[in-house]
Order: sequence, then structure tokens, then C-alpha cells
Amino acid sequence: MELKHLLGSALIGDIIYDAPMSKYTSFRTGGRADALVMPKSEKELSRAILLARENGVPYCVIGNGSNLLVRDGGVRGIVIRLAEGFSGIQVEGNTVTARAGELLSSATNAALHNGLTGLEFAGGIPGSVGGGMAMNAGAYGGELANVCEGARVMDVKTGSTEYIPVSGLEMGYRTSRALREGNIITEAVFSLAPGDRSAIKALMDDLNRRRREKQPLAFPSAGSTFKRPEGHFAGALIEQANLKGVSVGGAQVSQKHAGFIINAGGASSKDILELMRLVQTRVYDMSGVTLEPEVRIIGED
Repeated sequence: MELKHLLGSALIGDIIYDAPMSKYTSFRTGGRADALVMPKSEKELSRAILLARENGVPYCVIGNGSNLLVRDGGVRGIVIRLAEGFSGIQVEGNTVTARAGELLSSATNAALHNGLTGLEFAGGIPGSVGGGMAMNAGAYGGELANVCEGARVMDVKTGSTEYIPVSGLEMGYRTSRALREGNIITEAVFSLAPGDRSAIKALMDDLNRRRREKQPLAFPSAGSTFKRPEGHFAGALIEQANLKGVSVGGAQVSQKHAGFIINAGGASSKDILELMRLVQTRVYDMSGVTLEPEVRIIGED
């Protein structure tokens, strides 16, 4: 069945056909998706997933696209994007509840506004709450697992959603039970502590200053390209392999921070992938350490 006919009358949110995924990823590369679906509620999300599963249509779920590389051939089937429309933040007492489409920076700013401390580390992470929770995003010694009370998780097989306390989310270094099982975090609850607004703001400003000084924020990228190997730092290993500034096409190992591969101008996803493989090969040859991508890769060549 043609995708437009299948989705045409479905109540699943906004739909863009033949969507250029370069517009929806921070790398600014990648081919087109057959259909980009943007639900605004758990009901629309559930309908979209069950419709795809019942009709044998491939699908994937993304957030803000800040930790994502879409191959140049694009994505067949349906890409479900939980972003601007899937938003909302509530603050009650010492808890901040944020829907999956909210940016982590928005949740952090809500905490600041209400004099709550604990989320400052996440203020400069460009990802969404849902994607950040799935990957247990972290920076500067903090990670979401440390401040999460629990989350609503949708079972993609049934479309039903339940609240799971943080112990049941099984969050580890850049992983979670939901990510491993292919289920979807639709909302997260963060348990914070009362703090002084000026001190919270000062810490956020300091962390953002450090990011600007050390990270290549002026170029499109997906943040840290590789996970931190046990006992090592990916950026240090890459720099020791004399890879700073090395390029493939428009993709480059950042000269500012070797842990970042950037789109220095006109890069394709193929350029980025080839450079990632080059980095992995050289680092392994030099140190025997295998670098594992932190960036999620989807689509066809």
C-alpha cells in the first residue's frame, strides 16, 4: 500500500512526505525520509507506531536530531520525530516533569527559574529530553540518571504507556533499557533540590563558557562522536593519533576538540562515516582501543 494512502487519514500528527532529513539533524547532512511524522500526544504516537507495525512499514523514532547521522540514501518508511509539538514542562515542588520533545536546555531553564539545582550540567546539551533519557545524556560529571525520578515509557508492541521508576529504567553509560528494547520514553520526571538562583545561574554560565572555549560550536556536529572507552578519553586517543584537522571531503576532525567530527562545509554523511572509520582504524592501530560511535546512525547508503 502506498504510504500516502496509508497515512492520509490517520490521526497521527503532522506529516511531511519526502522530508529532507538534513533539516532535522545537527550534522546538516543526510537524505530524505519517505514520511516524517510529528505526533503531539501519546495517543498520536501510539497510533503511528501501531499503524506502521500492523502494515509492515519500517519506522524509527528520533528526537531533536542532535546525536543522529542519517545516511545519504535517506530513510525508507516512517521517521517519527518527537520535538517541538511533543512539548510541555511542569514544575511542582522539587520536581520538573518534561515531555520527550522538550529540549534539555528548556528543562534546565525551568529548574533555574524555580530555584532548583541538579540539572545545570544539562544546560548546554543540545538534545531533547526523550533522546537524552534514552542515551542517559551527561556532561561535566553529571548524567540524567543521577537526577531522574522516573519516566513514562511506551511499549511499541502494544502502544501502551506506563510510569517506570528510575531503577526500572536501567540507565547506564549512554544507554537505557528503553533504548535497548526499542521502546520510547515519552516523559521524564527529574527530582531536584532547592538552590540559590544566582548560584545556579553562575554554574550554568560557567559550564556554557567552558563549552564555548573547548568545543567547536560554530560548526554542525553531533557532539562527541565516540563513546568514552573504559580507562581512556576518546578525544585524547584521537589527538595522540595525530588526527586533529584530518578531513574526508567536507568532514573534519575538529582542530578545537579531537572528540568532535564536524561538518566543515559541504560534507555528506558518507564523508562523515568514512572519517569515523579512519579515526577508528588509526586509534586502534596506535593504542589497541576500539572506539564505539556515540552517534546514532540510520538510513541507507
